[in-house]
Amino acid sequence: MKNILFLLALASSLQIMAQSNANDLFAAGVNDAEKFTNAYVTPMSEGLLYSMSNGWYNSGKAKPLGGFEISIIGNMASFKNKEDKKGFELNTADYENLQFQDGSIVKTVATALGDIEGVGVYVDGPLAGNIDRQDFELPTGLSSENINFVPSAFVQVSLGLIKGTEIKARFLPKINTDEAKLGFYGVGLQHEFTSLLPAEKIWPIAISGVIGYTHLNGSYDFTDQGVIAGEDQKLDAKMNTWVFQAIVSTKLPIINFYGGLGYVTGKSEIDVLGTYSGGLLAGSVTDPFSINNKISGVTGNVGAKLKLGFFRLHADYTLAEFNTLSMGINFGFR
Repeated sequence: MKNILFLLALASSLQIMAQSNANDLFAAGVNDAEKFTNAYVTPMSEGLLYSMSNGWYNSGKAKPLGGFEISIIGNMASFKNKEDKKGFELNTADYENLQFQDGSIVKTVATALGDIEGVGVYVDGPLAGNIDRQDFELPTGLSSENINFVPSAFVQVSLGLIKGTEIKARFLPKINTDEAKLGFYGVGLQHEFTSLLPAEKIWPIAISGVIGYTHLNGSYDFTDQGVIAGEDQKLDAKMNTWVFQAIVSTKLPIINFYGGLGYVTGKSEIDVLGTYSGGLLAGSVTDPFSINNKISGVTGNVGAKLKLGFFRLHADYTLAEFNTLSMGINFGFR
């Protein structure tokens, strides 16, 4: 794990997922590989769902007709103090073939967010190729790289439409290398309720509602990275989130404060694809399993935005299952 070279801060999440040693775990059979990979990857997918769902707004005041803002936004969903997300208890009694090399029955091992190294396991034979025993180490996670957050980053464009309504779009230019592919997009809508009130210009605050949808898809090829032979071995991830927020903000000329309360829901599907042969597998296995996960919960945030002509800066902090810091550089008109 120490020799992982991250493509970008965002792509690191998908890379760590691929290092789940799903390839090695197939030496213990499909059922053991699925059980381990599910426990290992789930906290990472949860953190990424929370991370990518943030950053939809920096004010409760919707832009007027023709007003626009272009933002570069980065989110960091923290898991620094979430020990329950960094490790899980592996009981070999729950596995068909996987055993600890030191003879332990139960041991805490790393998730994709953790930092527990040097945990040796083995599978007894006879295995394919007349091998009596296969030894390998379980993977560690992001914390071993001194990373305590799950990142996301994107460009977001906001445009004012009819009175009190603003449309938003977010995207990340596609990342495409020999091993990794990543795409990201989303659409949102904000409506300012105070714009409908009499004498709305003299109100000291603006109140809005926001709905936002975000989609991420990516894959990481890990063919020939483990002990199990095969072709086109990769993780293929699809993630979707919806957020529903009520927002209130001040209406001052230079610096403003805002806050929101709402609800987030999301789901991820991570498919383990390719062919696998060897170990305790009976013949060749193709596209063996998928890992599905859902999140939902109440969120709340507070933040501030500094406006200097067409240039703006904002930052906010969201309280949720994964607390998230969001920061943005904005360029806008009106």
